Amino acid sequence: MNDFILELKDVVKTFGGVTALNGVHFQLKRGEIHALMGENGAGKSTFIKVITGVHQPDSGIMLLEGEKITLRSTADSAKLGIAAIYQHVTAFPDLSVTENIFMGQEIKNKVGLYNWKLMTQRAKELIQPLSNEIDVSKPMGALSVARQQLVEIAKALSRDARILIMDEPTASLTRTECEQLYQIAERLRDEGVSIIFITHKFEDMYRLASRVTVFRDSRYIGSWDVDKISNQKLIAEMVGRELSQMYPTKTSKIGDVVLEVEDISKEGYFKNVSFQVKKGEILALTGLVGAGRTEVCQNIFGIMKPDSGTIKLEGKEVKIKTPIDALQYGIGLLPEDRQIQGLVNELPIYQNVSSAVISRFTKGLFLQEDEEIKNAIALCQKIQLKAKDISAPPSSLSGGNQQKVVFAKLLSCDLKVLILDEPTKGIDVGAKYSIYEIMNELASNGYAIIMVSSEMPEVLGMADRIVVMKSGRVTGQFESGKTTQEMILEASLKHKDGKGE
Repeated sequence: MNDFILELKDVVKTFGGVTALNGVHFQLKRGEIHALMGENGAGKSTFIKVITGVHQPDSGIMLLEGEKITLRSTADSAKLGIAAIYQHVTAFPDLSVTENIFMGQEIKNKVGLYNWKLMTQRAKELIQPLSNEIDVSKPMGALSVARQQLVEIAKALSRDARILIMDEPTASLTRTECEQLYQIAERLRDEGVSIIFITHKFEDMYRLASRVTVFRDSRYIGSWDVDKISNQKLIAEMVGRELSQMYPTKTSKIGDVVLEVEDISKEGYFKNVSFQVKKGEILALTGLVGAGRTEVCQNIFGIMKPDSGTIKLEGKEVKIKTPIDALQYGIGLLPEDRQIQGLVNELPIYQNVSSAVISRFTKGLFLQEDEEIKNAIALCQKIQLKAKDISAPPSSLSGGNQQKVVFAKLLSCDLKVLILDEPTKGIDVGAKYSIYEIMNELASNGYAIIMVSSEMPEVLGMADRIVVMKSGRVTGQFESGKTTQEMILEASLKHKDGKGE
């Protein structure tokens, strides 16, 4: 028997003059979880679409169980037991869980009518081993992202999938949800399902995979046993250069207090939160998901309004009722979800950059578009945006470059304080380093920066000071150079009385 259930050899795929896959190799063993890593634009998405029959390769071969196969459509791949679960679930939100699971493979009775009783029963049988908390009669859109992914897994299992591709499945999940997904993936592996796990997170790879393959610039770079490759080696293979440091050296001088938060509270979200951030300083706000960090930032920025407490800017109390007030005071927010809250994908890049200060480019009833474009080009050059055409929509860019567009929009405003909510979420390791360089340069230019982050290495690598929250309260404040991950985790798990859980 062949050792590999799936093999790709010398696969090439081009779109016009762009080579998306250039002689790619890949081997998946039976019953293994194999991590696939690489920067955005490395070819991972095209690779998935070739395996699932969305795209047909220009050359090269694909082998299943040692036999050459040709996939003309997703129906072909489904018949062979190949299924994919995507980061952004492609479900029908208004249809029930049962309807989503059996879409395209409905069970009918003898007279050709849908057998809803049998489909509902079968849906329950498929969902129950994955979760006891999903009602198969509820609409898909009522479920969390994590539970929607479980439904997609159930759908794949309903089609007897033996190869499961998981594309960034943990990108939007909490740590608890990640662990639940890990356990399900391991159980499927033990039952003989082979899994390709595409991720940017090293913790995903170490927790699940036995082997890892790296793509870079549409090419296959290599495959290694996970326990035989170091982080530094893996990063170097992904980005094509050695990163002597995961985090760039910080050179800014820390000055006076710019923003001070004193005992602000919001019923149901947080209570008596106090901290301050200084000129040239990066202050990390961290803790487990649900600790109230984002809500605190939204109150500072005027999206929400605190019930009590004060916010001071350069020593003077300010009343911030709306985001417009915040911007006028010099406070900007880079939101956690850049797609929904940070960008307007229907507009070109240059209009996204100027959207917060559009009045600056209007004269009477007329928009001075040339000035608007000139301003956007200057800001995009400043942050080293990689875009062929700033008239293109942000959706044409990689995740890291989309985040840079949001940075450029903030820099178009006259700001003193930058609130960055999970600034590197869903971004590959090379793009992360670029974002860190931008943050350090902004701090060097005198900005006071609040960085919300769930990644402890990032917190320790980037912050000057660290504020830890748990259940809406501040449970610890630390100087980064004197802090360990263990100290942050201990503070993240404290009860209200200060004792550990």
